[in-house]
Amino acid sequence: MDRLKEKFKEKALATFTEMRAVLKEHGDTVVDQVKLSQTFGGMRGVKSMLYETSRLDPQEGIRFRGYSIPELKELLPCAENGGKEPLPEGLFWLMLTGELPTEDDVRWLSEQWKRRSVIPEHTLKTLDALPVDTHPMTQFNIAVASMQTTSQFAKRYADGLNKTEYWDPTYEDAMNLIARLPRVAAYIYRRSYHNGDHIAPDISLDWGGNFAHMLGVTDNGDWKELVRLYLTLHADHEGGNASAHTTMLVGSALSDAYLSLAAGLNALAGPLHGLANQEVIKWVFRMIDTIGTSQPTEQQIKDYVNNTLAAGKVIPGYGHAVLRQPDPRFVAQREFAREYIKDSDIINVVWKGFDVIPDILKGLGKVKNPWPNVDAHSGALLVHYGMKEYSFYTVLFGVSRAMGVLAGLCWARALGQPLERPKSVTLDWVKEYLENNS
Repeated sequence: MDRLKEKFKEKALATFTEMRAVLKEHGDTVVDQVKLSQTFGGMRGVKSMLYETSRLDPQEGIRFRGYSIPELKELLPCAENGGKEPLPEGLFWLMLTGELPTEDDVRWLSEQWKRRSVIPEHTLKTLDALPVDTHPMTQFNIAVASMQTTSQFAKRYADGLNKTEYWDPTYEDAMNLIARLPRVAAYIYRRSYHNGDHIAPDISLDWGGNFAHMLGVTDNGDWKELVRLYLTLHADHEGGNASAHTTMLVGSALSDAYLSLAAGLNALAGPLHGLANQEVIKWVFRMIDTIGTSQPTEQQIKDYVNNTLAAGKVIPGYGHAVLRQPDPRFVAQREFAREYIKDSDIINVVWKGFDVIPDILKGLGKVKNPWPNVDAHSGALLVHYGMKEYSFYTVLFGVSRAMGVLAGLCWARALGQPLERPKSVTLDWVKEYLENNS
């Protein structure tokens, strides 16, 4: 048994024992009350699922196993030879075990993912059979689903598997999937935008660095650092977001990791979720075209924002369902730009927007969170380094998010979480309930 699996088994067994004790003593304790507005409003904020790998704090943003993003940037190992951004491998280790990894742990995990990264030949043939203009997220989802033929969980379950062992092949599937995703995503990118001129992997590089290399956007070393940071920042966002919850819901039916992640990617592809990152950069491009300059003044940006709002449209990249402060992921990207990018029109537009948009939104009097979220900055960084094909951005998001949701799926199997089956009601039931309880 490998070192990470052994560590996960130890932690999961201890947590399972603790969970059972808590449920035995406090299982009837009421932890939340559901309002009718929540029943009609997408169950927003209802505490109804267990998810171990991260939690979203309204003031401090996402915390991975209790650690904030600024803390992770200080504590997680970085790439060798002067890297400054955290390696995503370290975050996966933390999410799975609850412990910060050593540099040796991270190097070991990088090697594991290199060994597991070979894509099935039929997956590449499946991608090549699709029209080249198929949306990259559709290609990505199909590729993930096609690899289900290699699922160890599906095979072992069919052979007869004790439920206490469900976590073991799920771990193997998760490790194999995460290892393969950068190669799959890079294959889709080069196929879709570079005439199928694919770039061979560089096995001397770490997981994120090799992904950046295979994309072939630029040889600039800062690009590799950006990809490492991007993959770390987008990895998880507690369990209630659409992609995480969908993955966990499908996984609760004992669908394997491939089918569960494919379902989660379908949720991520929605305009109200992961597709938002491309909506932001499209809006910025439209603003630049309308104003007629790539160096607009703050007043020009104010006027464009006010015109957008007057037309009944939202400002993409601003606001968040939970956060009530600027998204720490936005802040981390701004710090990256200050460190590596000396002057960039597209970056300066984002920064000027940050200076003026929150005050405009506050002035509306009904916006709970006028601050930028992670999507407000990511597209501009990608454009700066040469990735202008914004329809691919959500695939980048998906490669990263796979780490969090698959770590979460491993925990769900280890803790024996049951099939999700919330109770639904009809409008007639609601009216009858209100009449009987008025």
